[in-house]
Amino acid sequence: MATQLSQQLLLAVPLAPLAGAVIAGFLGRAVGRRGAHVFTILGVLISFLISASVLRDVVLEGARFNATLYEWMALGGLKMEVGFMIDGLSAMMMCVVTFVSLMVHIYTIGYMSEDPGYQRFFSYISLFTFAMLMLVMSNNLLQLFFGWEAVGLVSYLLIGFWHQKPTAVFANMKAFLVNRVGDFGFILGIGLIVAFAGTLNYIEVFSKADFLAKYMFPGTSWMLITVICICLFIGAMGKSAQFPLHVWLPDSMEGPTPISALIHAATMVTAGIFMVARMSPLFELSDTALSFVMVIGAITALFMGFMGVIQNDIKRVVAYSTLSQLGYMTVALGASAYSVAVFHLMTHAFFKALLFLGAGSVIIGMHHDQDIRNMGGLRKYMPITWITSLLGSLALIGTPFFSGFFSKDSIIEAEHVSQLWGAGFANFAVLAGVFVTAFYSFRMYFLVFHGKENFRHKPFPAEHDHHDDHHGVHEPHESPWVVTLPLVLLAVPSVLVGYLTIEYMLYGDFFKDAIFVREDLHPAMKVLAGKFQGAFQMGLHSLQTLPFWLALSGVVTAYLFYMVYPQVPAAIKAKTGFINRVLENKYYMDWFNENILAAGARLLGKGLWKVGDVGLIDGLVINGSARTVGMFASMVRLVQTGHLYWYALVMIVGVIGLMTWQLWPHLSSLLGRSF
Repeated sequence: MATQLSQQLLLAVPLAPLAGAVIAGFLGRAVGRRGAHVFTILGVLISFLISASVLRDVVLEGARFNATLYEWMALGGLKMEVGFMIDGLSAMMMCVVTFVSLMVHIYTIGYMSEDPGYQRFFSYISLFTFAMLMLVMSNNLLQLFFGWEAVGLVSYLLIGFWHQKPTAVFANMKAFLVNRVGDFGFILGIGLIVAFAGTLNYIEVFSKADFLAKYMFPGTSWMLITVICICLFIGAMGKSAQFPLHVWLPDSMEGPTPISALIHAATMVTAGIFMVARMSPLFELSDTALSFVMVIGAITALFMGFMGVIQNDIKRVVAYSTLSQLGYMTVALGASAYSVAVFHLMTHAFFKALLFLGAGSVIIGMHHDQDIRNMGGLRKYMPITWITSLLGSLALIGTPFFSGFFSKDSIIEAEHVSQLWGAGFANFAVLAGVFVTAFYSFRMYFLVFHGKENFRHKPFPAEHDHHDDHHGVHEPHESPWVVTLPLVLLAVPSVLVGYLTIEYMLYGDFFKDAIFVREDLHPAMKVLAGKFQGAFQMGLHSLQTLPFWLALSGVVTAYLFYMVYPQVPAAIKAKTGFINRVLENKYYMDWFNENILAAGARLLGKGLWKVGDVGLIDGLVINGSARTVGMFASMVRLVQTGHLYWYALVMIVGVIGLMTWQLWPHLSSLLGRSF
């Protein structure tokens, strides 16, 4: 018999970080800087330990939980509730969120040690952890939407944490507005589900999936289930930064580095991937929606990878890498390989958090210089940061036997099997992306940790670097243990977790009641299961496959271009001026948004203001009524002279008129008889 999970323990998972956030936020001055990080770390640690215990029970004893904890309100037959649904998918997400959050909390002690907003930052990241846990543990669409919006709100606060910087304020507003576009589609999808299924509960919605698939969207020839799934996925496009709603994520690097690891690599941006996997019973009923998901993911995976090639800010290189890897996950969703997408979500969370925190450690060692062209030779100065960053980079490019290899190669295999429209382009995109990922990842690695020590003369000085003229060159240094310890702890799963879990997560029963696939129509997972002969054999076989040689070619090319023949990239840039301008201008997406969409919105708003507000409301409703009253009053004023003889004359005329009106029928009859 399956173990019954404790409701009280499950409640403690999100509430422990919330308690830490409240203490650090409202009692920050009382508890001080030390108290802020102690209480928040303790809260996240408790949450992680309980999550690990829940995952153990789910894996070993088949434990499950699905119950309503609190009914907020009922509108007719529609219930709005707070509840948890714990299965393999949510238990895995709980552990990923809490473990990465714990590492980020510890790391923050060192990274933010001199920041005056120390307590506020710890409050925000703990509050984010609470919101993300409420999202992944929910058993209904209302609570999912609450967590969805809450992580967006806290992300806004964290991106603009250094609000004295205009660029940070612009970035957090941009993230907020772009996510609102996606969220509009998301809430439309939820609204359609409520309108036609009459419930917000996952299980009840899924039980009516076949019923929803029989309907056409009113007034069109579109399938209702297709419209619902595309609307839901538009929400995922915003949160998981898919083209063209990806534009907010690179600019979000304006926030402190710890939030880049927590929000924009491991948790918030994967909320869209989690949501689509959770909604798999709906997406499986629409091949059109799956094709849409696949093509959008393929565009993001390939074209955002190209952007990583030209970046010189160390955090932006990793940011565009995140965009590309989110595209890979989305491609897997479109191929109905939901478990592979979630598997890559998990492995990516560890090695991408490692790379972001490693980048932050480099920034500390370089005294807050983020330009990789000003680095070089840091290997001997920062040995722990170097080796952990190397392990993270190897995992990212899909090196055999590293965690990223098992998930990334599984995505490529699943995509190769798919027969949906757009699968050919997606297959090309994920294969080409292997070379591109390896190239930009090791371009960054070589420029930062090997080669000439450019930090001694800084060929590309930042604005604040003029101070070095007076104080001498700052020698790079290894970061304190509170920074390097999370790097080491994240490096372990970045290397091992894929090898240890692939068989059970992808080909076992881990997701058996969390993810639904129609294998007769979408056989990707069935084909992969038939080919799988164990993790070790998969690693050996990969040495003969195209992805391995593409990745190796990317690494070798990066080494030749930036270590052996550094003049080659400059020559290529000079010969490909147009392409380089397109990349430097981010495919002109920002220009289009600011000059076309925003200008159109301003024009529409101005028109609505002129016609609607000024013309109709002010001019007709408010001022128009005032003018009517004034006109009537001016006419009345003509007869209100104040002279007695005038009033007597009016009375006489009035009496004569009244008598004429009353006697007119009799007079007309008399006149008629007379003639």
